[in-house]
Amino acid sequence: MKVIQANKTHLKEIVPLFDQYRQFYEKSSDLDGARNFLKARFNNNESTIFIALDTNERVLGFTQLYPQFSSVSMKPDYLLNDLFVAQEARGNGIGKALLLRAQDFAKSNNAKGIMLETAVDNPAQHLYEKMGFVNDKEVYYYGWLTPSE
Repeated sequence: MKVIQANKTHLKEIVPLFDQYRQFYEKSSDLDGARNFLKARFNNNESTIFIALDTNERVLGFTQLYPQFSSVSMKPDYLLNDLFVAQEARGNGIGKALLLRAQDFAKSNNAKGIMLETAVDNPAQHLYEKMGFVNDKEVYYYGWLTPSE
């Protein structure tokens, strides 16, 4: 297995996995929507996507980072918005490999760090904690959703 930074040429391979990821979060399958969404991220340079490939170049998992900035530290940081491993490939260290690549990317860009949010019942919390992510108990995070969500 290898982890690489994806680009537009990987779109065909990423779209089905991205669609599975959305279905995991109880959204309807929408391959065209997934393709358009990811294509726009690549075209507008709005995110960084890393993919894990098996020896046959099949995409086994991905993570997507969105750039942010910390005014206080005056550094970039990243929001790890997506991390997904195909059901049949889970338990083989792919999630860990993707997180390591994301952490290396943040370090190489002199970032403050990586932030993420996850459901309170997501079993990946154990992996996040093993990888050095800390559940922040000192600050509150608030969200506001438009009425359509």
